[in-house]
Amino acid sequence: MIRFSKPTIRRKDMNAVLQTMVDEKIGPGERKQEFNRLFCEIAGRKYGIMLRSYYDAIRYCLSVCKITNESIVGMSVLSPQLHALAVRSLGAKIKLGDIDPTNGCLSLLESQRLVEEGADVILLDEPMGMIPHQIDYSSLGVPLIEDITQSLGSSYDEDKAGMRGNLVICAFEEEDMISTAGGAAILYDDPAFKESFSVQLEGLHNFVELPDLNAALGVIQCMTFNEQLEKRRSFYRLFQKNLMKTHHKVFGIANADYNINGFGFAVQLDSRIEDVMKFASKYQVSSQKTFAGCVGSDMREDFGHFGKAIPFMLRCLSFPLYPFISQQDNDLLVKVISHLP
Repeated sequence: MIRFSKPTIRRKDMNAVLQTMVDEKIGPGERKQEFNRLFCEIAGRKYGIMLRSYYDAIRYCLSVCKITNESIVGMSVLSPQLHALAVRSLGAKIKLGDIDPTNGCLSLLESQRLVEEGADVILLDEPMGMIPHQIDYSSLGVPLIEDITQSLGSSYDEDKAGMRGNLVICAFEEEDMISTAGGAAILYDDPAFKESFSVQLEGLHNFVELPDLNAALGVIQCMTFNEQLEKRRSFYRLFQKNLMKTHHKVFGIANADYNINGFGFAVQLDSRIEDVMKFASKYQVSSQKTFAGCVGSDMREDFGHFGKAIPFMLRCLSFPLYPFISQQDNDLLVKVISHLP
């Protein structure tokens, strides 16, 4: 069976970790600072904080935005469950909105509705390499936290992932664009946030910031990021081309001018998802329901509120896509994608 995901780590990258062990400095230190600098350059932000936990990154951003047990956080019904768990851990309430079907992100109209209904913060998820192209959330009047975990590296002309949020989050888990075996970044431009985070992290730096042992992996992956990004894109374009032989559609923005990052390959099916998964499995190809773990997964009957998102919950299927797909596996993936029932 072709594995669904693999970390973007090459065997020679392990030397960076070994050197960190030889130096006997594995806690937060110089390599964490170097990773922070390199990642800020990739994401186009001035300041960054490298943390050990994606969950903590979300919570700290919410706390800096003064979210308490009397607050409301707005998000897409397709957002990951972790967003909701972080919000609820602070005692805050959640309001869900529908998506823009062209990109799978929370729509501007729904964002405005959520703010009108009391949302103090909007937590914007950008799934499967999508960004809300040409959508300006700055008029909402509340802080925007942008999660670029799945969209890092995607761009449309000058519009890039990570340009919208007052605060930006990016995870570094095993399947992510950059993997440090766990962890996440918080990015921002406004220096006022620096003092706020200093207060939040006072006395905790050595316990919550990313250790050098992990950051060493991040440093080497930042150095090869553009190379790995182009590999992902080439696989995506090939799969997209072959999907056109079927009656199914690619998820999200299909315009050839859109530079998707190739985080994954998601298909909006025109048939039963179970039948397609069975077909793929027959040929040893892994697949996963794209939004099986979304925050609104138990609202699949609520077409009145989430009519645009529900079809994606029900019939959006993801296939393996990562830089280290072998030629043999690539040939098999192309064959399966071009013959999806």
